[in-house]
Amino acid sequence: MGETAPRDGSGATTKVVYWHRELPPIDAELMAEHSVEATSGRVDGTLSHRDELWDRCYGELMANVATRLAQEVERLGGHYAHVLDESIDSRRDDALRQAWLHGSFTYMLYRRP
Repeated sequence: MGETAPRDGSGATTKVVYWHRELPPIDAELMAEHSVEATSGRVDGTLSHRDELWDRCYGELMANVATRLAQEVERLGGHYAHVLDESIDSRRDDALRQAWLHGSFTYMLYRRP
């Protein structure tokens, strides 16, 4: 999941989001720990025993959180987010017979020196 941000001063794109074992550049300076939440789109039915729906929702959730992380990095004045922990669960609305995924992600914010 190599999310990139706008181009740096040299015109090259820079990676913003680093997942779990991936590490930001060694010279990155620690700023603070933060968290974000994101959801997938809703699908009809339930997610139980439906691998296709789970995979689709999971892919959408991860794309949404990558976008949220890049937005938060920019808003907070950082350059990199290193995701440390994630918690993903399924949600449902029985009245509408819809299901979706919800995720909470803890990350460390870093900046370039």
